[in-house]
Amino acid sequence: MQSAKATSTLSLGGLPARGGVGLKPQHFQDILAAEQVLGFFEIHAENYMVDGGPFHHYLSQIRERYPLSIHGVGLSIGGETPLDLAHLNRLAALLERYQPQSFSEHLAWASHGDVFLNDLLPAPFNAKTLHRVCDHVDQVQSHLRCRMLLENPATYLEFSASNMAETDFMAEVLRRTGCGLLLDVNNVYVSCTNHHREPYAYLDACLAAVPASSIGEIHLAGFSSDSDAAGAPLLIDSHGAPVAHAVWDLYAYTIARTGPLPTLIERDNDVPAFSVLMAEAHQAEAVMRTFTPLESTQRAAS
Repeated sequence: MQSAKATSTLSLGGLPARGGVGLKPQHFQDILAAEQVLGFFEIHAENYMVDGGPFHHYLSQIRERYPLSIHGVGLSIGGETPLDLAHLNRLAALLERYQPQSFSEHLAWASHGDVFLNDLLPAPFNAKTLHRVCDHVDQVQSHLRCRMLLENPATYLEFSASNMAETDFMAEVLRRTGCGLLLDVNNVYVSCTNHHREPYAYLDACLAAVPASSIGEIHLAGFSSDSDAAGAPLLIDSHGAPVAHAVWDLYAYTIARTGPLPTLIERDNDVPAFSVLMAEAHQAEAVMRTFTPLESTQRAAS
């Protein structure tokens, strides 16, 4: 396995430890008309893989005012097939154009062969998947010339072939590749609820295995509720609702352990007014102000 840590030549300086939101076209004008009221914005890379057009027109202006995170959803890091070099080249051009403070992708797969499934699908946590994911992360970091963040998934099923805990799997990927972690707290809550596990225990295991300095960003989002065939609760990572109270509590527990971290409010469906998302980002900043780094260190040691 290629396991040498990638040497970054594209300078991703890291996002500020503030609240940010996902950039939506319906908010372009509101953002440009407002004072600098947020820490950063995040875009989905695949929405900007063209040379020009209105999205780039507005993003160029917003990028002059704000730090930027670029988040990919189509690399298929967990897939069995080789990474798409054309997609990697488009990503490299986008990062070179906008010089973001952060680039991230999902621990998931979204394609097989030449078929793109438009979904983020889970993979078994075992040695075979670990080998493949590490090779893919190494390839991405080498090709893009920067350190990437890898996001923990929201899952709705588990594989009998899994013989590693998700937290151990993620920690080993970070150790072998030198990549960072994008900790999606909503995904922790969704997955643990769906698999009848304790989300606080997941966070304890994650934060014990992964240095806080490796966590480059946190995601918060809303979910929808359903039930499975047996009538048990099933949560869907829908990004179509405000952040739930239980997820806010889990986020506060995380920040108490890590100290302030860049925190994104994700909303991709039923997108409200910009002021509503801005208020959630400010709520995240209020949580961060509650815990100083010293207090966080003392809590982690207790």
